[in-house]
Amino acid sequence: MKIYGYTEDLELVRTTSQNADFANLIVKLDENLASRNGDMQEYFNQFNKVDAIKHVIIAYINGIAVGCGAIKQFDNESVEVKRMFVSDEYRGRRIASKVLNELENWAKELGYASAVLETSNVQTEAVALYTKTYTVTENYGQYAGIDTSICFKKEL
Repeated sequence: MKIYGYTEDLELVRTTSQNADFANLIVKLDENLASRNGDMQEYFNQFNKVDAIKHVIIAYINGIAVGCGAIKQFDNESVEVKRMFVSDEYRGRRIASKVLNELENWAKELGYASAVLETSNVQTEAVALYTKTYTVTENYGQYAGIDTSICFKKEL
């Protein structure tokens, strides 16, 4: 899907975690997270495996991969949003909002009723994005009891 209205063309492409552009963006994401989360990132890394994710969105501007996000099944009714990222030099252009919206649309097409996600309280940009349309919820699963985690939920 092409989105116009920018000085550049933004294209959102549906793919899988096997996509090389996704792998390259994930390297940048992991570097960013390590710089923000410090030693806690070691704990979170175990939950960020992407080898079997079948639903990935990559944002391209003029053919350059600049952002991504993914969904995976959380339970029978919900997906979990994972691996949201926009390269530093492309932030502030609402790319993450567009990726998130496309992930939510895809989840609805797949028959899911809601989406959940987790982010760190040091990811201030992410927290600002998610609080626009998601509700803070009790930390779930592996994030229960983690003071730096903030979990969100949205009915689709």
